[in-house]
Amino acid sequence: MSEHEPQHLYDGPARLESEAGVWESDVALRGVFQPIDGHFHWYGRIGTTLAGVRNGQTVTVRTDHGAAEGRLSDLDPWGRFRVAGTGRPPF
Repeated sequence: MSEHEPQHLYDGPARLESEAGVWESDVALRGVFQPIDGHFHWYGRIGTTLAGVRNGQTVTVRTDHGAAEGRLSDLDPWGRFRVAGTGRPPF
């Protein structure tokens, strides 16, 4: 059996957790290894609004492939946050 290797994109269901609550949502996530700092950087958009959270807050993003902490930013006009993290992604 082999361990799941990080991919460069994931579009699908996720569970988002923070001290403000828990949400089920579709996410569109992307990632790339940056040789300058030696880390994998992942980012994307959450497909639903997250009531009670704010820009800059940390959330845990869980998929069938794993979990990782990300920071919320860039709220779009539809109330959906961008999320980004560094290191092993949740996909």
